Amino acid sequence: MQVCLLSPTCLIPTEEVDPDRVAELQAQILRTDCWTVPITVEKDALFVMDGHHRLAVAERLRLPLVPVILLDYDAVRVESWRPGLTITPACILAMARSGRKFPCKTTRHIFDQGLPNCNLPLETCATLLRQNAP
Repeated sequence: MQVCLLSPTCLIPTEEVDPDRVAELQAQILRTDCWTVPITVEKDALFVMDGHHRLAVAERLRLPLVPVILLDYDAVRVESWRPGLTITPACILAMARSGRKFPCKTTRHIFDQGLPNCNLPLETCATLLRQNAP
C-alpha cells in the first residue's frame, strides 16, 4: 500500500462536509505546514472513501497535489454511521456517478490493514508539480 500524489480535481467526493471541521482541519494543516494523513480513494473510479474534509481543505488551499492511497473494496469494509441505514460499495459508486453526495458522516470505511501516514510539507506538493510539468 503506497501513498501517491494526485490532483484534488480528479477526486470525486461522495459526502458533504462539516464546514466547521474543514476550518479546524485547515488550521491544523497550516499550523504544522504538513500533510500527514493521505486521502483514501477507490482505485478505479477515484471517489473518496475517507478524507472528504481533507479534500475540502486541499481545494480551499488550492493545492495542486495531495497524498492519496488507492484501494478497492477487497481490503475495505463499508458501513453507515447512521443507524438502520445500509451502505454498500455499489451505493457509493452510484452516488459518485450521480454527482450527488450523501450527508456528512454517512459512510464509514473500515480498513483491514492499517493505513500509512505521510509527512509531506505543503510546499513539496507545489514543487513536485513544477518538476513534473510538461
